[in-house]
Amino acid sequence: MTEPENEMNPKIIYICSDGVGETAEAVAKATIRQFDGGSVRLKRCAPIKDEDEIVRITEEAARTGGFIAFTLVQPELREMMREEAGRRGVRAVDVLGPMMQAYIDTFNGSPRSEPGLLHTLDEDYFKRIEAVEFAIRFDDGKDFRGLLQAEVILIGVSRTSKTPLSVYLAHKGIRTANLPLVPEVRPPAELVENPAGALIVGLMMEPERLAGIRGSRLRELGLPGGVSYVSIERIREELAYARSIMEEIGCPVIDVTHRSIEETAAIIVRMMHEAQEKRQNR
Repeated sequence: MTEPENEMNPKIIYICSDGVGETAEAVAKATIRQFDGGSVRLKRCAPIKDEDEIVRITEEAARTGGFIAFTLVQPELREMMREEAGRRGVRAVDVLGPMMQAYIDTFNGSPRSEPGLLHTLDEDYFKRIEAVEFAIRFDDGKDFRGLLQAEVILIGVSRTSKTPLSVYLAHKGIRTANLPLVPEVRPPAELVENPAGALIVGLMMEPERLAGIRGSRLRELGLPGGVSYVSIERIREELAYARSIMEEIGCPVIDVTHRSIEETAAIIVRMMHEAQEKRQNR
């Protein structure tokens, strides 16, 4: 019987893979976010090379009362994990198995059984690297030339998640630039005219929420809080100006007040796909 969680008996999910384990870890993190309660620790065990490692991991999982999420593409290791977990009463979730079996059953394919294919240095990999470098180089309006090369341009006032969202989209291979909107500074012609036809997206946030985020940022920097940067009046002025620019450009606007970076990114990716479909149907 599993003992209640305490400092000596934490909740642990064992991430097992014969690759690097990022796929199973991503699924585990997405699952954890759906639950409240005590902290859960992820322990990555990768790359697994032989059956002895599986025996050791399942023994530890049985002892700590945790469970296993695995992406083992080598059939003998996958079968060993199932047997050992079953023998020790440990729940083991095969993250890739059902998807691979569905592919085999539907398309009559044969898996290559090569671990680490997700991270093969292919064209997509280099595209993501280039996009990350692009996001860093053209972050926060450092260089307006980025507005002529970007696929997505994020605009909004300070602390509306423009930078983290740019980097997140970059990891999907999307060249993203971002530009802060400040009442005292007119946006550059490269944005208003948008000659490259980039998807421009405005980011808005409720004033009170934005004030809280800015206040926390000032405290992190050890700066005084009684400045116009965190003033509700100033924030409302900035947001009104930003809204007027977004309306002038005619770009879609996303309220990010209660949205995670992942949720906002998903909306933007959907917008991109819809725009591409419209162009193809013309």
